[in-house]
Amino acid sequence: MRFSKAWLIARHDIRLIRSRKGIFYALIGFPIGVAIGFPLLIAYIASNGGGSPGSYLPQFIDAFSFWFVIGAASLPTSIAAYGIVGEKVEKSLEPLLSAPVTDGEILLGKVLAAFVPTIAAVWAGSVLYMALVDWWTVGPLGYLYFPNLEIVVLLFLLAPLACLYSVEVCIIVSSRVTDVRSAQQYSGPVMLPLIFLYVAGELGKPVLNATNLLIIGGVLAAIVLGLFSISIRTFRREEILTRWR
Repeated sequence: MRFSKAWLIARHDIRLIRSRKGIFYALIGFPIGVAIGFPLLIAYIASNGGGSPGSYLPQFIDAFSFWFVIGAASLPTSIAAYGIVGEKVEKSLEPLLSAPVTDGEILLGKVLAAFVPTIAAVWAGSVLYMALVDWWTVGPLGYLYFPNLEIVVLLFLLAPLACLYSVEVCIIVSSRVTDVRSAQQYSGPVMLPLIFLYVAGELGKPVLNATNLLIIGGVLAAIVLGLFSISIRTFRREEILTRWR
């Protein structure tokens, strides 16, 4: 597999994102919304929660931080869906499928096209989020909450893996359906396990500490490897070229 060929495919798809306003605005709006909205909520909880803020604020902060993982999984679905079925509908996929590149290079390029802008947006939003959380909680807590080990694991392990997990599912689905809406609908359930983890984190069961995040990351890594293998075996360029007319 030649990474250079995959990156050429990815660069082409990334350039197209700016012309798809819905995707482009979501990439900007979601991280900013999380980065500003949740710190404001945390500031409200800190000022009205009573008691010792150190006993309950960390649990809320860790749970709200998990939204960057949810965002990393939700934002790339539209990009990945358009990467295959969208281009097929627009009659721009056939030249790529006919080019001298392998199925693995095509799939890796599509994965990178969804992964790179999503993770860049998530990381940029997380910087603002951490700054605002520290600004509003340093008084109640008596120390700067960020950076810490939990956010490092969340941003540099879980978020990338969640993004890859979502992209792989969407690509597998997109290679079997014939319209973008169906691809997005069938890929939607991939969010349910992450939403469950967020709700459980709010309740403190499990606590979203570094150890538990690493365990979740290990499970996601195994799933991502399995999905990439499945996507290569199920991606049939000849069938796409002949059946999708």
